[in-house]
Amino acid sequence: MAVSRPEIIEKITKNFPNLYKKDINRLFDIFLFEIIKALKNNERVELRDVMMFETKIQKKRLSLNPKTLEKVEVPEKKTIIFRSSKEWKDKLNEKK
Repeated sequence: MAVSRPEIIEKITKNFPNLYKKDINRLFDIFLFEIIKALKNNERVELRDVMMFETKIQKKRLSLNPKTLEKVEVPEKKTIIFRSSKEWKDKLNEKK
């Protein structure tokens, strides 16, 4: 089961009742917008002791259309690499 954006915002709202839900929502939008803007500029986004995002360029290549078995050229594109910190990995794998 995945945690959705509204569920995250709802949990933050419950944990911080002095903040308005619309302000939390706006802050979340700004946070994601700034990450996307940095990645578009080929910058590495690093939140120390939490996570890291960076872009990788996939070269153009030839691929096969599975229906027609026709060769198709796939253009060059950017992908996102995500890495979590060692602390997060340790917390995820610690025994209860």
